[in-house]
Amino acid sequence: MKIIKVDLPDRSYNVEIARGILGCTGQLVSSVWSKRKIALVSDSNVAPLYQAQVAEALEAVGFTVHEYQFPAGEESKSVDVLADLARQMAADSFNRDDGVIALGGGVTGDLAGFLAATYMRGISLIQMPTSLLAQVDSSVGGKTAVDLDTTKNIIGSFYQPDLVIIDPDTLKTLKTRDLVEGYGEIVKVAALSDGDLWNLVKSINSPEDILANAEELSIHSIQYKADIVMGDEKEGGGLRQLLNYGHTIGHAVEALSDGGLRHGEAVSIGMIAMQQIFEDKGLALTGITQELRERLEAVGLPVTSDLLDSDQVFEKIKNDKKNRDGHLSLIYIHTIGGPVIKSIPSDQVKDFLAIKTVKA
Repeated sequence: MKIIKVDLPDRSYNVEIARGILGCTGQLVSSVWSKRKIALVSDSNVAPLYQAQVAEALEAVGFTVHEYQFPAGEESKSVDVLADLARQMAADSFNRDDGVIALGGGVTGDLAGFLAATYMRGISLIQMPTSLLAQVDSSVGGKTAVDLDTTKNIIGSFYQPDLVIIDPDTLKTLKTRDLVEGYGEIVKVAALSDGDLWNLVKSINSPEDILANAEELSIHSIQYKADIVMGDEKEGGGLRQLLNYGHTIGHAVEALSDGGLRHGEAVSIGMIAMQQIFEDKGLALTGITQELRERLEAVGLPVTSDLLDSDQVFEKIKNDKKNRDGHLSLIYIHTIGGPVIKSIPSDQVKDFLAIKTVKA
């Protein structure tokens, strides 16, 4: 088992990673929580696969488990679904001494995490991510949120879990597209960090390679994110903004796709679009965009979209969370392992990006 420690001023926790670790859920949760009621939250895809198994393991060591489900899909990451889950918990008499376990992918982690952050002003949370995207990115770092209409993550909070349990074997039940989209975030981290992860990424040429190397890919990605979070938990110092590489444009095209693009696919498109802009301006080394494109295309990730032609891209960018004090922070890499944050006046962003000129 690999344990990555996330040490923060107000709450520290372990990320525990091992194949087959799902079977140890009862013991792991008992190590951080006293006996209590647990809201075990999953979507309609994950619940039939793992919810009963996890509930049984928790009940075997003395926890009382209530299993809650919601319809799978980004559209469930909403205020309405959040309220419905809270109503169910209230009806089952959950109080501040109880806890929430998010068992599922990124939507589940964001939604159930925000549920824990807001129910009775905050109750205990454990993340158990079952998708590659959630394992390497959203389950670590404490970002929880729901969407509002087509604006992603605009209602949320930083709320750290007490524990993150990652079993790479859960990836075996993912459809190929669901597996591959998470790899977009891994390539992002590899490009930011260089070193062993970038070398490993250069050897990944198929979805099968992702699955075979999932544990090592996750360990490297999570360690990098943990180091960033420990240095800048709430994006106060700028360091954590690096993790938004590919997201400024990516979130915009994801929202405009109306469900047609997955998050990791949109990040892939956003990375290439943003990187090409800075390469064309001479601010990034020539050839970096092509290197990234090759690594993403090797596993079938998209690297462009007709949605980049839409003027609505800029309307979505206006709501980007890196838009502060009249400036938008844009993230790119000068070279592999050399990330840069460039601040652009908000009224100049549209002219600076000129996204239409960078389609592949």
